[in-house]
Amino acid sequence: MTTGKELDNLRQSIDAIDDQLLALLNQRAELAIQVGKYKSGNPSEFYVPSREKQIYTRLLRENPGPVPDEAVRAIFREVISACLNLEQPLTIAYLGPEATFTHIASMEHFGQSARYQPSPSIRDVFSEVERGRVHYGVAPIENSTEGVVNYTLDCLVDSDLSICAEIELGITHHLMSLSGKIESIRRVYSHPHAIAQCRQWLDLNLPEVELVDITSTARAAEIVSHDETSAAICSELAGKLYSLVPVVRKIEDKTNNFTRFIVVGNTRTKKSGNDKTSVVFSLSHAVGSLYHALEVISRFDINMTKIESRPSKMKAWEYLFHIDIEGHCDDENVSQALDLLGQRSLFLKVLGSYPKSIPSRKGE
Repeated sequence: MTTGKELDNLRQSIDAIDDQLLALLNQRAELAIQVGKYKSGNPSEFYVPSREKQIYTRLLRENPGPVPDEAVRAIFREVISACLNLEQPLTIAYLGPEATFTHIASMEHFGQSARYQPSPSIRDVFSEVERGRVHYGVAPIENSTEGVVNYTLDCLVDSDLSICAEIELGITHHLMSLSGKIESIRRVYSHPHAIAQCRQWLDLNLPEVELVDITSTARAAEIVSHDETSAAICSELAGKLYSLVPVVRKIEDKTNNFTRFIVVGNTRTKKSGNDKTSVVFSLSHAVGSLYHALEVISRFDINMTKIESRPSKMKAWEYLFHIDIEGHCDDENVSQALDLLGQRSLFLKVLGSYPKSIPSRKGE
């Protein structure tokens, strides 16, 4: 009896705390509405990645536990999303269809309260933002196993949009089918990158099975939902959407498998204090031209985190160099470095300065 009464008391205490949390959430929402009244109506004034990064950084720094940091971030992601929706509902274009990893990354970044619009291609994601049909777009740019998504780089060069934020999502692939039985599988469908990320597992466990490239992991799940002899490599979300069950979970060859996504928009992101800047430039065919360009980065004590070359598509054997550097273009050393780099380049374009991402393992 005593134990039962103690349990009831604990539950009553939890209920009282829940009531306090609810009251505080609504109090926060009222303040968000007031903040919205002071803004101009421009979406750039409502979605501020630098402000969100500062909120997360402060909360995680002050978190005493036992609630883990990842849970704190997830909870406040939805709190911020709901409050932002009261200020200005945001519409987000993403590389579709529904339940792709890009869709998952979008929801991880913007929360459940945003409105999501699937686009059939990366170019369409950019186009929807450029035409003002959505506020922001999300597209993949790099995988830790398979490298860069070249088409996204090309779109960044051709577009006037800027990178506003980045999302780093841990990618977990599941083999899913209608029956869940591995012996019934004759074909495996998925996106080429997903197949490549699971190649060793497939060669070892399904060496005779036909592998079929599809435009997305979600589309693969949709196809398999009509074929009992096939399986899809996809996310758990895509499997659930099309009533598939796991054959084998987590078949990716590398457990440390991440994909970077970018958020693109018509706005310029303010400094957060922990930023990254993406730049593209081209050089003349002269001895030491690349060395002299990169020497600028070192001279101003800037860390370069990535470099990639792409054909310029304007002239044979001409290349564009994409680099990521630490810092914001409004930082004095970064600004000076970019000015000098521009003098040493035939062409230079700042693709955006944005807060560094906080990695997540939610891409299942």
